[in-house]
Amino acid sequence: MTSPTWRKRAACKGLDPEVFYPASDEEAEEAKAICGECPVRQLCLEHALGHRERDGVWGGLTERERRRLVRQRRKTA
Repeated sequence: MTSPTWRKRAACKGLDPEVFYPASDEEAEEAKAICGECPVRQLCLEHALGHRERDGVWGGLTERERRRLVRQRRKTA
């Protein structure tokens, strides 16, 4: 499977993936800072939600934060 084209414009392109897979949510600040400057942050987040990514920081959110967002969206749907 090829990468979506948005990944080519991502702020994380070429960076060490380990930054985006912290041991805990408390250690996710570096990844979140990179995501905060990313032009495709929303596309990345929607990709993670659509593919049910369980690990890592995607679109500036940790797995726990993404679960919370999914619950909020269900309540408002």
